[in-house]
Amino acid sequence: MKIIYKAAAIASALSISAAGCASRSENVAASYVSTAAYSSYSCRELSLEAQRVSAAAAAASGAQDSQHTRDVVATTAAVVIFWPAAFFVGGDNAKTAELANLKGQMQAIEQASIQKKCGISFRRA
Repeated sequence: MKIIYKAAAIASALSISAAGCASRSENVAASYVSTAAYSSYSCRELSLEAQRVSAAAAAASGAQDSQHTRDVVATTAAVVIFWPAAFFVGGDNAKTAELANLKGQMQAIEQASIQKKCGISFRRA
């Protein structure tokens, strides 16, 4: 019976920790950003803004993936070594929201570029 209780406690801790684990950057969906925000931009301004947002998104992706790695390490430690370590898995909703917004901005800039026939090339990672 004691084994069943310990297994249930470990399973509960793991489910709590998995729920709070940060997502990998490629699994973060873009937030909606209206193209109206970029309607007054020239093609040159759209290009510069795309470069700025792309650099910010790359940095945010790195931070998101780093948080994901820390959460995976804490979860592994919780399973293998010390189950209370599961309480240190927290994800980071602010980082995820920032990344989702930047991805949405890139989509809006790309759509504005297409509407204006700018011919800007957008590459996906």
